[in-house]
Amino acid sequence: MQNKEKVLGKERRKLILRTLQEAGRPITGRELGELTNVSRQVIVSDVNLLKAKKQPIIATNQGYLYTALPETAEEYEKIIVCRHEPEATEEELNILVDHGVTVKDVRVEHLVYGDVRASIMVSNRQEVKAFIQQIQQANAPYLLNLDESGIHLHTISAPREEQLIEAEQALKKAGFLVE
Repeated sequence: MQNKEKVLGKERRKLILRTLQEAGRPITGRELGELTNVSRQVIVSDVNLLKAKKQPIIATNQGYLYTALPETAEEYEKIIVCRHEPEATEEELNILVDHGVTVKDVRVEHLVYGDVRASIMVSNRQEVKAFIQQIQQANAPYLLNLDESGIHLHTISAPREEQLIEAEQALKKAGFLVE
């Protein structure tokens, strides 16, 4: 549903926040811009203002995502350490999502910058495929390339702890898990 008039300032940010909270999926800056009749650049500024006010919004390769979980939902989370060649990234992510796991981010330790983290937010094979395609189309390097050893960390989450354990076992079997 698109408004005919430009939504201004505070009201626009309230609408953006409500839209993200209710969506349960990433929403692109373009979609939010169409909803409020402003440019994507204005949306980027608004989202940054919302983040500065401690709203749990992250930018993913699929759009903006409100990350607060409903209070009734219990989510298990873990950080795992992996190592593989860049060409194995899709396989690694598919192993994780095939176990019902959401891969939230990737993190590497950079010689100059320290910890460098990027959001991934994939939870099924379709999202993994779209993520890999975006990397390839942009000719962007994988973050794991910043560490010459290929070691990187992922924050993973799942509704059941067993899913995390099973995913780790599958990564170990594939030779990706660093213990």
